[in-house]
Amino acid sequence: MIPLPAPARQPARWQALWREAIRDPRELLEAHGLPALAARVSATAQAQFPLRVPRGYVARMRPGDPADPLLRQVLPLDEEDRVVPGFSLDAVGDAAARGSSGLLHKYHGRALLVATGSCAIHCRYCFRRHFPYAEENAAAGGWKPALDYLRAHPSVGEVILSGGDPLSLATAKLAELDDGLRALPQVRRLRIHTRLPVVLPERIDADFLDWIGALPWPVVLVLHANHANEIDAAVREACAALRARGVHLLNQAVLLRGVNDSVEALEALSEALFDAGVLPYYLHQLDRVQGAAHFEVPEAESLALLAALRARLPGFLVPKLVREVAGAPAKTPL
Repeated sequence: MIPLPAPARQPARWQALWREAIRDPRELLEAHGLPALAARVSATAQAQFPLRVPRGYVARMRPGDPADPLLRQVLPLDEEDRVVPGFSLDAVGDAAARGSSGLLHKYHGRALLVATGSCAIHCRYCFRRHFPYAEENAAAGGWKPALDYLRAHPSVGEVILSGGDPLSLATAKLAELDDGLRALPQVRRLRIHTRLPVVLPERIDADFLDWIGALPWPVVLVLHANHANEIDAAVREACAALRARGVHLLNQAVLLRGVNDSVEALEALSEALFDAGVLPYYLHQLDRVQGAAHFEVPEAESLALLAALRARLPGFLVPKLVREVAGAPAKTPL
C-alpha cells in the first residue's frame, strides 16, 4: 500500500483570525462610515508603524464615531508626525538595560524577555514602536542567550515575558522557554505581559490553557485594557478560563487623552475588569515616545483624576498611577 501524505496541519483558529486583521486605514474607516477621516491619516506613520487591528476588536468600536476610544488607539493620524521636545525613540531606557539579546534587566530580582516583536494590534502610543526587534528578540535565538544570562544571575527569581506580545508565539514555542526555565532553580514566578486576551481572546485556546496550567511556578498574567468597551463576553470567557487554571490576572492601562481621561471612563474600566475577574494594577502616565505626544495627559490632571477615582471606588479597584523613569530602580509612583 502506498502511504498517503499526512494532511497539512491547519492553523489554530486564533492564527487564522490574526491573518485576517485589518491593515488598511481606509478599509477600517469605510467599515465605520468615516471615509472623510481618511484625510487625517498619516502616510508616514502608516509606513513606519502600520495599522494592524483584529476584526473582533473592530466590532467593539462605535460605527460613525470619530472619537471612539478604541478607534483612537489604533488609527495612524497626522498628529503622530509632530516632533515634540522631550519625546524620544527610546522613552523608557530599554537600550541601557540590555542584558543579552532580547533580555532587559532593569529591576532587582526580575528580568524581562522581549520574546518577539509581533503583536496582534498596533497601539499608536506603544512605547516600543521604535524598538529594534530584528536584533533584540529572545525567541529568535531559541532563548539560549536569555537563559544563559539568567543562569549567570541567580538573583533573578521572576521572569517576565513581554514583546511585542509573547502570546503571538505559538504555544509550542513558549514551551521551549518553559523547558529551559525548569533547569534554573532560582525561578520563583513567571509573569506574562499580554494584550492578546483582550484584542484576540481566541488565543486562549485549549493548547495554551493546557500549557499554562501545567507550569510549575505561580503565573501572573498582566493584561492591557484601557477602556471598558474593550472587555466583551469573549474577553470575560478567556479570563475565566485562565483563572480556572490558577492564573493570577492583573491589568495595566495607559492614561490616554481622548480614550480614558475622565473619571467616568476610569471607573467603568475598573468595574469591567473586576467583573471579568481582573484586578487593576497600574495606570501608566504616558511613556514619552516619539509619535505619541497627542495622547499625553498632564501630570496635574492625572493626579486629579486619580483623586476623584479614589472617592468613587474601593481601594482594591484603584490602580497605582506610575511613570517609568529610565534608570530608576522601580516604577515611580505619582
